Amino acid sequence: MTASTTPSQTRTPTDAASRAPAWVRAIAPYVPGKPVEEVARELHLDPATIVKLASNENPRGPSPRVLAAIREAAADVTRYPDGNGFALRAALALHHGIGPAQIVLGNGSNDVLELVAAAFLTPGDEAVFSQFAFAVYPLATKARGAKGVEVPARDHGHDLDAMLAAITPRTRVVFVANPNNPTGTWASSAKVASFVAAVPPDVVVVLDEAYDEYLPEEGRSPSIGWIGRHPNLVVVRTFSKAYGLAALRVGYGVMDASIAALLERVRQPFNVNALAQAAAVAALADRDYVEESSRQNREGMRQLEAGLDRLRVPVLRSHGNFLLVRVGDAAAVFDGLLREGVIVRPVAGYGLPEWLRVTIGLPAENARFLAALAKVLGR
Repeated sequence: MTASTTPSQTRTPTDAASRAPAWVRAIAPYVPGKPVEEVARELHLDPATIVKLASNENPRGPSPRVLAAIREAAADVTRYPDGNGFALRAALALHHGIGPAQIVLGNGSNDVLELVAAAFLTPGDEAVFSQFAFAVYPLATKARGAKGVEVPARDHGHDLDAMLAAITPRTRVVFVANPNNPTGTWASSAKVASFVAAVPPDVVVVLDEAYDEYLPEEGRSPSIGWIGRHPNLVVVRTFSKAYGLAALRVGYGVMDASIAALLERVRQPFNVNALAQAAAVAALADRDYVEESSRQNREGMRQLEAGLDRLRVPVLRSHGNFLLVRVGDAAAVFDGLLREGVIVRPVAGYGLPEWLRVTIGLPAENARFLAALAKVLGR
């Protein structure tokens, strides 16, 4: 560069956005479920009449213990939260019988998935996940310039043998959702344990168990107890589902302390706010609320399954708090349900254009959905 030139004169003119890495520009953004307010505004409906069954939320409303904890914590909203989450990590450590150093908190369990990707994936690396698995796995992988290896599903669920075979020397992370979202499929603990044991020890295995509390008690995962034998295992849980804290965004991962130390290096300071931490501590202590949520979910599941059977609508057996139903032209049915004031979730983005995902709601909400679906389908 000569004294008479400037940096702007030696660069090819371009817009700033085009300078982003190609792998970032290639990402299709995550599309959340439609909120009630948006549907009401677009279709000129009364928000009070709209039923939202799109985002796998707990329909019961929060635990009274949680509300009390939030009110108490609200007095200190001018202060930053505890960046180390001492009280919540201590409560989780006691709950699971582990050390606090094994726990990493996240702004929802999505945050923990992103932390794993940030800590272990670089351009040229690979992450293995299943077809029809949670959309965040490929998003987190692509955002680091790594290659996502999608393994074809078996009966809409994880083919663990095929996923094991897909691991190569470039593989750094394997993601397994159990139960899986959006299909609701589930693999037994024995099958998952065999899979974890067979994965090379230098590959991180992420077990995403966001819906574990909805399983019958005898079916709930003992995976946290495997970490001592498999220090490459990361178990991810959330307070957004059965605990009823979706709006507060708090999740956590349990792992070997050596893995946790790496995730702490890439975790944002204060990633879990003070209200969320206080609410999660209270929610963790309220076992009755969680068990009642699980019981009501099973009853709602039976209600929807019986109604869908009467309508001759195929449905996958689910182990979460939602059902995947096959309706044919799902985009048209989704639109028809919106006009009836019922919000569900289209899953064409998962490669399932004939299916809709429906969250288990309260009995009246489930009945409203079934009536609206019958009307839209002409049955």
